[in-house]
Amino acid sequence: MNKKYVIAIDGPAASGKSTTAKQLAKKLKYIYIDTGAMYRASGLCTIFQNVSLDDEIALKKMLDEINIKIEYAEEGNHIYLNGEDVSERIREADITKLSSQIAVIGIVRDKMVELQRKMGENGGVIMDGRDIGTVVFPKADFKFFMIADVKTRALRRWKEAKEKGENISLDEIETELIWRDKNDSTRDISPLIQAEDAIPIDNSGMTIDEQVKKMYSVIKRGSNA
Repeated sequence: MNKKYVIAIDGPAASGKSTTAKQLAKKLKYIYIDTGAMYRASGLCTIFQNVSLDDEIALKKMLDEINIKIEYAEEGNHIYLNGEDVSERIREADITKLSSQIAVIGIVRDKMVELQRKMGENGGVIMDGRDIGTVVFPKADFKFFMIADVKTRALRRWKEAKEKGENISLDEIETELIWRDKNDSTRDISPLIQAEDAIPIDNSGMTIDEQVKKMYSVIKRGSNA
């Protein structure tokens, strides 16, 4: 595969997008761009700068000056917000909810899409999110849409939280995921929908390795077509 492709992976929260995208990027030796982390970093920035989501003028000023950098590391990407490593902070529960709220704001999405397109302009990238194949890169070389039932996704997220020592119940996580699914799929700006030319992958009963192998085989076949 000599050509450097743009690969889009979309799907609902906790559908395994990020984990699979990271492994696939490693296998292809591509750059993995965590778009969800970018929205999380934007949300965190509003906290750092005490900017209200309702204050469009202050929000625009913040976005004009924001600097989000994604740096590859063997143990996982590091996310820098205005020079500060916020990789762990953006995964905390308050930022998870805030990121879903800030992601529906037009000027925020416009800024993030601008940054994402710039990162992917030379190909050789894998991006995951809600609207990569429909809005950010509608002409991506390969598009995948991850599917998994809400109970499976909740269990995955609960196990992750438990490993981090977070005290949250499975029911709480499932309730939050149901809320996020509805919020993401019904919002006016860039709703979560499957691109017409995306390949759906129901990974409810699949391991990460199986998902990566399936995607890799599709890409390999496509590159030889």
